[in-house]
Amino acid sequence: MSLKVVLFDFNGVIINDEPIHLQLIDEILIAENLQPQRVDERQASLGRSDRACFAALLNNRGRVVNENYLTQLLYRKAQAYVQELEKIEKLPLYPGLEDLIFQVRSHHLKLGLVSGAIRQEIELVLHRAKLAEYFKIIVAGDDITTSKPDPDGYLLAVERLNKEYPELNLQPQQCLAIEDTPAGIQAAKQAQMQVVGVANTYPFHMLQRRCNWTVDYLSDLELERVQEVYSRTLPQPSVSEC
Repeated sequence: MSLKVVLFDFNGVIINDEPIHLQLIDEILIAENLQPQRVDERQASLGRSDRACFAALLNNRGRVVNENYLTQLLYRKAQAYVQELEKIEKLPLYPGLEDLIFQVRSHHLKLGLVSGAIRQEIELVLHRAKLAEYFKIIVAGDDITTSKPDPDGYLLAVERLNKEYPELNLQPQQCLAIEDTPAGIQAAKQAQMQVVGVANTYPFHMLQRRCNWTVDYLSDLELERVQEVYSRTLPQPSVSEC
């Protein structure tokens, strides 16, 4: 078995924008005459799609939820996100991102992105960061009805990669996911993918128990070592630090 594809999460892996998201969600809740997020709700939202977060928050507050209402809230948040990013001269991208993308491409591996974020938000960041050309395959929160930790986003990414690159004959086991939250890690694992956990959002030791490899920073990831594990065709590689 060989490694063929590296799939990036977005929030918490590509861009450090979780504080912006949490702030915007609170602003929308307050505008809806609802209480802002509690600490435990903020923690539970990490790694999940905006749709799933809003649905849970509204349910917790006794508000009747329907798809049209959720879509309106998501649109308002997406517009507010665009406005917030316009105020920022330099996007808060994580250090080592561009070098890792170069490393992946130099090993002739395909790139993809699987996130619960809205496509509008993802594409805005990728275009501003001049990274859009590298991510032809994007599965966004508005492409699926489920949220991480469900594996549907990752499985859809495999399907789209096979459609875009039929010669790959890609299996989920030939993909490597890069995640920063337990929900994202669980989603990739359920899709039968190996996972690199990057300690951007949670401490190293919390991710290490769940991932195949764990790094403090993207720049710490040694792709050659990862490829060696894939080449050994081990059924269940041991958890290790990269």
